[in-house]
Amino acid sequence: MSKNPFDINSLPGQQKMMQAGKDAGAVALESAQTINQINQQAAQELASQIQKRVAELMKTQDPKGAFEYVHAEVLQDAAKEVSQYQQKLLKVLKQSNQELAEIAESMIEDSKADLIHFVNDATNNAPQGSDAYVSVFKSSFNNALQHFELIRATMTDSFSHFEKSIENVSNLAANQATTKKES
Repeated sequence: MSKNPFDINSLPGQQKMMQAGKDAGAVALESAQTINQINQQAAQELASQIQKRVAELMKTQDPKGAFEYVHAEVLQDAAKEVSQYQQKLLKVLKQSNQELAEIAESMIEDSKADLIHFVNDATNNAPQGSDAYVSVFKSSFNNALQHFELIRATMTDSFSHFEKSIENVSNLAANQATTKKES
């Protein structure tokens, strides 16, 4: 094992982790910016639609005609707009989720490779007569590798569940829009 606490070989590993953190931050920032643009666009469209609908509604003098107009036109258009808005958001979330999953997978692989390298260096440079300690160290290492696999499995499940949730929300919105059209 290296006797220098400032091991130069550890710098690339730290740089990889810093880069992975930057990449994850960039994905989150890009996603937030895209969602902000979607929200701005939706707000502008909503303001425009409200102005248009109010102007058309003001032309109607019959209360029953106004009610039918609101029910037939406004509510159906609003449902369609909400569905489209939701689809845009879900697309952004799904894409960000996939990018973050790839970054996390890369970080786990890099950490695992660094740990393997560390253990190999430590056991190869072990002094004579330390076989029992090396054995205990390798057992601990094998346990750590199993934890890496548990982390990977948990992470994969988490990202998968999130993606399924997005798909379920999307399907629910599509079903509701179809049901309202049929009514």
